Amino acid sequence: MLVIPKKSRGRQSAKSDEMHQSSLDSFYAELEKINKTIPFKVSSRGWCYLLEEYGLMKGDFNSAEKLINDGRKNGGLPIDFTALDSSRAFSCIEFVDSTEPKDEADYIMDIAKKAHRNYNPVSFWNFQQYYLELAVEKVDLKSLFEPICQQFNIPIVNAKGWSDINLRNQMIQRFKAAEGNGLIPVLLYCGDHDPAGINISNTYRKNLNDLSLATGWHADNLVIDRFGLNYDFITENGISWVDNLETGSGKNLNDPKHKNHFDSWVQDYINQYGVRKVEANVLVTRIDEARELFKSTL
Repeated sequence: MLVIPKKSRGRQSAKSDEMHQSSLDSFYAELEKINKTIPFKVSSRGWCYLLEEYGLMKGDFNSAEKLINDGRKNGGLPIDFTALDSSRAFSCIEFVDSTEPKDEADYIMDIAKKAHRNYNPVSFWNFQQYYLELAVEKVDLKSLFEPICQQFNIPIVNAKGWSDINLRNQMIQRFKAAEGNGLIPVLLYCGDHDPAGINISNTYRKNLNDLSLATGWHADNLVIDRFGLNYDFITENGISWVDNLETGSGKNLNDPKHKNHFDSWVQDYINQYGVRKVEANVLVTRIDEARELFKSTL
């Protein structure tokens, strides 16, 4: 069972500091060992769900997340140990070739000989009835489903920053073009099992229709399929629940003072599932099952 290193309060002796550091080193070494079994990088929050399989209690999630990020800062873990938030990635970084001119010329000639293999004048979607795009709630899910999306040419986006108008417009233009070609547009969604996650289809349709005057397109015929994370999957895979309805801002939907507490989508959820939730990051602990769920949806 994995033990979270915790430093005692008050003044520490040199020996206790040494013991704590030894515990940290063992903790980070165990993370490195587990990391070798995962086919992609996950976020620090995703790591908490992975460690739950090794005995981490949900009450220790915040402490574990802090330890992971502290380790990246102080060298206990590689600084790039967790997944990159692509929405905050740098651009315009200078690229300098490290090859010699002859090697570069050989490379260019080799590419020229193979370039025709990448010529693709016919769209995959020309032979389909539906046009699909996938929105996920967490960066871990993008890493999880990306290989399948690449195989079937399905655009995938992390729903973080969904309110961005440019992002919505890009999606609308693709849906609009698909409809123009006689396809039925479909937005697949996988996110948290909580009130907002369950209510997401209504939110997404409204967010897209908010741009209808500017784009000339309405999402009325858009099929929105929220295929996960759902109750059946949680139950069948023995996934544990978080016993609260706290939001990302730290507020609690179960608090009568919350502005949305008495909304039907909140009350309906509480009546059906209780005051509990499951974050979508948990899917990184069920990689094969999650990918099979996505494939069966396709």
